[in-house]
Amino acid sequence: MPTALVTGASSGIGREFADLLASDGYDLVLLARSEETLRELGERLQADDGVTVTVVVKDLTDPDAPRATADALAERGITVDVLVNNAGFGTHGPFVESDLDRELDEIRVNVTALTELTRRFLPGMVDRGTGAVLNVASTAAFQPGPFMAVYYATKAYVLHFSEALSEEVAGTGVTVTALCPGPTDTGFQSRADVADTVLFQRGVMDARTVARAGYRGMKQGKAVVVPGFKNRLLAFLVRFLPRSTVRKTAMRLQEPNRQ
Repeated sequence: MPTALVTGASSGIGREFADLLASDGYDLVLLARSEETLRELGERLQADDGVTVTVVVKDLTDPDAPRATADALAERGITVDVLVNNAGFGTHGPFVESDLDRELDEIRVNVTALTELTRRFLPGMVDRGTGAVLNVASTAAFQPGPFMAVYYATKAYVLHFSEALSEEVAGTGVTVTALCPGPTDTGFQSRADVADTVLFQRGVMDARTVARAGYRGMKQGKAVVVPGFKNRLLAFLVRFLPRSTVRKTAMRLQEPNRQ
């Protein structure tokens, strides 16, 4: 059976990806910080779908975590055929008042770990002539985000990195996809303290719908997937609006809803 590695698999979109992959017969490597939650999920998927689940408890803010993960899987003879880089988090508030260590951890998880995991597993896929990488970006990738400056910048990196790799591996039998969801009902909004912003008060998608769209797009070999009509419209419109308008609009959306 092919094997898929899903980071941030303990909740939200990552958990939904694990469900979808298991139902398609993929053995799984589930990576997150919460061992108990991962083991409960793994036991359920093994019972329901008959797949083999390997739990990897790692904190991707640790610079050594991607290498240690790749080494551990190699020692166990596990080949990664699909990589879902879902782990990530956001911070909210004026950058000059932010916790610098937290912002740097955000870059380590959203950018550095994603890049290293891709580099460690993508070459093997290309050598075998089959495989897929799905990187979870965001509609944040399409514009700057005042009050979430680092988060928006990291997601722009994920989008552009994924699109570039998609072209590089074209014709090899391997695909790279960037999933760009808008506001989604996961634990993200509470952890990032954005639940009361105008953006999240205007409606969110559910994690299952987002994961299904991304999974379908990955199987179709799409380079970019933006779930939801409103989100696709936003991604389209920002190409034509003045940058000053885009910045100011994004800032208003990140402000708390005072109505």
